[in-house]
Amino acid sequence: MITFSAQTPAQLGAVLRGYRRARGLTQDQLATRLGLTQKAISHAETYPDRLGVDRLFQILAGLNVEFVLRDRTPQKTQSEW
Repeated sequence: MITFSAQTPAQLGAVLRGYRRARGLTQDQLATRLGLTQKAISHAETYPDRLGVDRLFQILAGLNVEFVLRDRTPQKTQSEW
């Protein structure tokens, strides 16, 4: 499984676009799958800083991608606590 990280909104837009393209979907095809407009998908990829959480999760579900949060710093094991 390949993992991509996004630390800025611009990176998030690029990751969403990359997953869509990797799935062989146009913006219009993804939009149709989600009951959205092509413009909504374009907006999400171009201006992810203006993307609401509900819409983000809707798009992630349409791409069959999960949202994962993790610390940027290495974690200590419980035995080191």
